[in-house]
Amino acid sequence: MREAHRRFWAGEGRPLLLLPASGGPQYDTEGYAARFADPDAMLQAELDRALPVLGWPTDGIPTVRPNLGVIFVPAMAGLSFEIRDGQMPWPGPPLSREAIRASRNNAPGQTLDLALRFYAAPRPEGVAAYAPDTQGVFDIAMMLCGEPLLRALGDDPEWADEVLEIALDWYLLATRAVKEAIGEPMHEMVHGHGTPQGVFFPHGGARVSEDSATLLSPRMLDRFVLPYIERSLGPFGGGFVHFCGRHKYLFEALCRLPLVRAIDLGNSEMF
Repeated sequence: MREAHRRFWAGEGRPLLLLPASGGPQYDTEGYAARFADPDAMLQAELDRALPVLGWPTDGIPTVRPNLGVIFVPAMAGLSFEIRDGQMPWPGPPLSREAIRASRNNAPGQTLDLALRFYAAPRPEGVAAYAPDTQGVFDIAMMLCGEPLLRALGDDPEWADEVLEIALDWYLLATRAVKEAIGEPMHEMVHGHGTPQGVFFPHGGARVSEDSATLLSPRMLDRFVLPYIERSLGPFGGGFVHFCGRHKYLFEALCRLPLVRAIDLGNSEMF
């Protein structure tokens, strides 16, 4: 299966066709609050979606992940969060400057522990594990700092850079930790992006999501977002970038970055 993906990326094979399998839910948040803190229940819910893909006529690789939501990395830095049944986790109030600075000394907490316990559980042969939602540096910084970060881009760029550097450190720590737990080489990955079917990336080992970046002007993107995307992907030999919404400049700028191997558009109908 992975060899077909390798040929596709090398321009030597046909396009990959990921056909939805029947017999399993495509997305399910019923009972989510109970399984958030139970890696065994989380794995079973993920397998309920992935197992029907085994033997299905599709190029997708059956995939599972600890589905911990966008708060996975910010919670490691000390951000609180709320679990509401039937919904993904909600980020808590932004942290103070002092708390953001102090987060450099935090020991990674509950969310990383839940992910590592998820990966330690046995999985059926042929089912690949992949990273939780690590978000991207700017999105992580927005959750840690909140709206004041947007003002700081213009009024206090030194503070904005400090927050982004802290967010970058947490992004890299989290990504390395989960790849080591999966046993995945740093410069390649399988990623399902929230679906039970994944794609093998032989030339990039990380994924970045930057939805909040669509709020910014081209000048602000060039200054505060794109360099951090490059620094996020660099240690992993590249990767893919996701964002929702429509931002023509962001899309075109990502196309020019050599470490961006693919772009996932959350609203492709807008392009």
